[in-house]
Amino acid sequence: MAIIRDSEKIALAQRIILLRAKPGKVDPLFLFYALQSEFGQGELQARATGTTVSGIKQSELRKVRLPMFALPIQQRIGRILSAYDELMQINRQRIRILEDMSKTLYREWFIEFRFPRNEKIQRVTSSIGNIPKGWEVKCVPECVSINPRVVIPRDGEKPFVPMGCLANDSMLITDIECRAGNSGAKFQNGDTLFARITPCLENGKTGFVQFLSDAQSVAFGSTEFIVLRSNTLTPEFVYLLARSEAFRGVAIKSMTGASGRQRVQERCFDDFKIAHPPRALLDRFSAIVAPSFRMIQRLHLQIQNLRRTRDLLLPRLLSGQVEIKTEEVRA
Repeated sequence: MAIIRDSEKIALAQRIILLRAKPGKVDPLFLFYALQSEFGQGELQARATGTTVSGIKQSELRKVRLPMFALPIQQRIGRILSAYDELMQINRQRIRILEDMSKTLYREWFIEFRFPRNEKIQRVTSSIGNIPKGWEVKCVPECVSINPRVVIPRDGEKPFVPMGCLANDSMLITDIECRAGNSGAKFQNGDTLFARITPCLENGKTGFVQFLSDAQSVAFGSTEFIVLRSNTLTPEFVYLLARSEAFRGVAIKSMTGASGRQRVQERCFDDFKIAHPPRALLDRFSAIVAPSFRMIQRLHLQIQNLRRTRDLLLPRLLSGQVEIKTEEVRA
């Protein structure tokens, strides 16, 4: 479910029911959170029908019961819970801005060659066009390890990353599981996970690993990941390279297999050439963007903490375990 903000205008698709709180009786935010509560979800599920696809009829929806309080108490509960969601939304916006800034800087420095003091560097002809003097043309496997060999024990539970943990438009890796075994892609902090299967690749699923406790720790995940690790570049450069249109375009063109299950051929990167910057410029670039990468991870952890706190508070507020005093309502 979702709540429509005041400034939004939407058209409803099929199989969606619009609920509107009665003015003066029910607070819209309270209604939104009450329906998401364990009690509210239990009421909805109890009245749902269908075998393959579960759904609820409007006639049954009218029978759903919810805990109810005086309107001022409802409003107070709605404000308390929405404050957590607002903080989470602010963090999501900051994550998008930080990632966009890193992508823009990568494009400016390494695609457009507008890095600091670039006007003093002569351009020379190369097999991929004019590049700054002192830069080298290299194929990706010369500077990036593709699926590097990593040993991980079979026994004991370890972090496991399914395909669904990768975002389409962000480096974040979320909802990490713990599993025993060692079958699948293996990776460490600083590696990039690149989806190799359709439609995950086309949708943009690419993640940057920075959730492990230390540099020696190893995680594993879906067999449909291609793991990319910097050899002569930097981890941040490799992630942003994997997000670039040129890199993704080469991968998409190489896909083979039955319709709906096509996969990237790793050898497609053998002849993909890049302009390899000097070490000093790479280090300067990573010194600028690495703090943003780390901040993205910290903001993500804050979002998780805020969500857990909100979810713990929700049933306590609706059950009356957390008392909302009259003086607080008037204030």
